[in-house]
Amino acid sequence: MLTKNKSLFWSENCGEFKLKFSFRKYKMRDIMNLNVKKIAFGAAVVFFTNFAFAQTVQDGINSMDSDKFAQAKTNFTNMISSAPTAENYFYLGNTYLKQGEPDYAAATENFNKGLAADKKSYLNKIGLATVKLGKGDKNAVTEIQSIVSDSREKDAEVLFRAAEALTLFEKNNSPDLAIQYLNKAIERASKKEVPAHYYYTLGDAYRLKRMPGEAMSAYDKALPLAKNKASVYTRIGTLWMAAQQWQQAKTSIDKAIATDPTYAPAYKALAAYDIRYQQNAKATQDLINYTKYADEDPYTQLEIAKLYFTNEDYANSKQVLDKIFDKINDPIKFKLRAYQLYADGKYAEAKQNMDNFVSQAEKSRVQPADQGLQGLIAAGLAKTETDSAKKTALTTEAQQKIAIAKAAKDETMKWDMELAKISGGGASQADVDAGPTNPVIEGLKQKVAADAQDTDSLFKLATAYQEAKNWNGAIQTWQKMNTLLPDWAPGYYSLGYSYQQAGNNDAAKVAYEKFINTVKPEEKEANKQTLAYAYFAVAYLSKDADLAKAKDYVAKSLQLDPTYQDAVKLNAEINK
Repeated sequence: MLTKNKSLFWSENCGEFKLKFSFRKYKMRDIMNLNVKKIAFGAAVVFFTNFAFAQTVQDGINSMDSDKFAQAKTNFTNMISSAPTAENYFYLGNTYLKQGEPDYAAATENFNKGLAADKKSYLNKIGLATVKLGKGDKNAVTEIQSIVSDSREKDAEVLFRAAEALTLFEKNNSPDLAIQYLNKAIERASKKEVPAHYYYTLGDAYRLKRMPGEAMSAYDKALPLAKNKASVYTRIGTLWMAAQQWQQAKTSIDKAIATDPTYAPAYKALAAYDIRYQQNAKATQDLINYTKYADEDPYTQLEIAKLYFTNEDYANSKQVLDKIFDKINDPIKFKLRAYQLYADGKYAEAKQNMDNFVSQAEKSRVQPADQGLQGLIAAGLAKTETDSAKKTALTTEAQQKIAIAKAAKDETMKWDMELAKISGGGASQADVDAGPTNPVIEGLKQKVAADAQDTDSLFKLATAYQEAKNWNGAIQTWQKMNTLLPDWAPGYYSLGYSYQQAGNNDAAKVAYEKFINTVKPEEKEANKQTLAYAYFAVAYLSKDADLAKAKDYVAKSLQLDPTYQDAVKLNAEINK
């Protein structure tokens, strides 16, 4: 029943790809969107009359740029011991904002100390407004504007730091205003030499506006100015990833590593690239290198734990998190642990950790995805609950909270598919290996192992698994195919068929609906017969739980093919 439409098979849309905290099963947006503050955030150049002092400031900022936040904090703390100036307190406070997970309390403490040293310090005023912005206070944008206005826009560094604040947070930002300030900062600095980081941040602002051409132009201008070009090449690589131009992305990341083999963020970007292609062994090595060249700052280690989880390396993720768990005050640690426990099917413990996160985190930090995870955990608890009233309550909670995530169009997880897996189980590697095999399958497995991006071999392997009736193998392989070719509709149809044959009807229904929604309007005529079956399959699988939907879908099936006898019979049965 698979439609082998090669024109569809080889077509890939180049829409925006957000590098997320994603895994084959999950897509955790707040990690895997390679947001610009975590990957190669630009180094700033600060001019002071004392050259040695300037070098010390630059050393600290270079450490941040290399994801060595503990080293940066030590650097700025030592500077404060020697000279407790407002500027030095600002740079220490800013380090706490730019680390993997912002520590707003520590940042605020240092910005307040900076203002105590100089009550007119525009930098520390911007720092406090940045904390408000990070927490979701939109009035902070107006506050930053007021601070810049008070400064009379004479100081390029104040303009830059205001712009940086307005690009620092993925969900709370103002890229248009940032671009305005950056252009003024560049104009002010052009009398001497424009620091490379001005152009870095300009590119970051354009990325937030989804203007990749302008972002690339800004990064290109930074390249000849940057002392460490690895930072620029890494940014260019992640920008190519955003455009789904994978070969160009890989080339740029390779250039970054060749330029500076010790530049940690390049390995983080490379890990994201390898995770995208499900090359788990390579991604693990990338993360080992990232760990080697970053530092032992607990929040950097937290990022590493997240990335191991992204790579489905749950053992290493847990090991790293366990090592730093008591060193981190941020309740985000409970959320990561909840994801780990959810992946292990330990729903009661996962619930406890999510409850800890929600009760301790500020309300602005609880996202729709968090409620979606709570819903999945409730569904997992409902599966084994014996008390009928409690089971009903958990099921209702699951539906309501997952609906919140879906209504927000959150893609942290494939919510319906996860729900289906809870009810019907997934295809583990052990399940695949226990199923039927043959020389054709084994040969194709070797080809896929050698090149995880070989979609032709993946297609043949999935088909071979189907022919051998190794449905778990087919499910796993079609899932990989759909990750690589998310706009190729037949892959979802084949996944649905494999799930149905494996007896997981809930997951089959989700996959069939994904097929229906992925077929492009101009492709519907060519896929008319397959669509008719998909509509029928969803109708048939929904008739006991959702009669209205079943009637709607069987009618759509018959519109496409009035002679389809299975649909004719089902239509008569449910419309008596």
